[in-house]
Amino acid sequence: MIFSTLFALSLLSDVVANDRPLLVRYEGHYYFPIAKDYPETLFGGDFTTRANYLDPFIRSRIQSNGNFAIYAPNHYRYDTIDYFATRPYPAPPNGDNWLGTDQYGRDVLSRLLYGFRLSVLMALALTVSGVAFGVLVGAVQGFYGGKVDLIGQRLIEIWSSMPDLYLLIIFASIFEPSLWLLFILLSMFGWLVLSDYVRAEFLRNRSLDYVRAARTMGLSNGQIIWRHVLPNSLTPVITFLPFRMSAAILSLTSLDFLGLGVPAPMPSLGELLQEGKNNLDAWWISVSAFAALVVTLLLLTFMGDALRNAMDTRARGSAFGGAR
Repeated sequence: MIFSTLFALSLLSDVVANDRPLLVRYEGHYYFPIAKDYPETLFGGDFTTRANYLDPFIRSRIQSNGNFAIYAPNHYRYDTIDYFATRPYPAPPNGDNWLGTDQYGRDVLSRLLYGFRLSVLMALALTVSGVAFGVLVGAVQGFYGGKVDLIGQRLIEIWSSMPDLYLLIIFASIFEPSLWLLFILLSMFGWLVLSDYVRAEFLRNRSLDYVRAARTMGLSNGQIIWRHVLPNSLTPVITFLPFRMSAAILSLTSLDFLGLGVPAPMPSLGELLQEGKNNLDAWWISVSAFAALVVTLLLLTFMGDALRNAMDTRARGSAFGGAR
């Protein structure tokens, strides 16, 4: 519940933390700056560029003479730089920036919120791709066995013996950093562990009586795999999901910390940790990023342990036996 609440809050980052008002009523007309860019001249300014709603002149125009504006709880986006502020940067936590600002004057709370959203969404995408490919490879190996399993297992052992972190660093340094490149590189190694679990389950289940009965009824291999063996082999897949997500978040954070991950100015937990390392006197940056990372991984670990205990039939059987 805590993780779901934090994730839902991060999905609403544009509503929770934004330097644009959610709604503006100006001279009898309603405007939605959060969804559309409006020029400064619309609100009595001198320039045709996008209105800067942190400008005291613009704020006074849209909040006087019967006009009003509804702002987000946090008035800063992840890339907002308040050029009208008089305090030096990085600045410690205060009433305007609840977790302080970084060396460029950007709000740490907003960058933490947007970075958490990016990390979790990337981890979910990597988990889906890893599960899809890992289940496919493990199912083929485990169900058919023999030479298919032998050759496939040797290829997997060769691929898993490669130093994945070094390969990620090499590719990320050669090509221009982007989310798609990061997703492809991390997906190349995220399915290996799960394929071993699925392979073991298929090797065990393919020799059971219900599979023999399905063969006797004339079902094809595809029907047996999809209808019978796969549903009975999903326990390790389900219990593996939170741990796969935590591993993906750690990999993404490591690359971002090394400067080879998400391109600037997009925020991430690793990039915040790197900023905290570069500004040791600004303790609020590293403490906030480290606390968010620890809480995220801790919640995912609790979820994985709970799923494993809930789906462990032996543990439930012993509990029922003790009750009797």
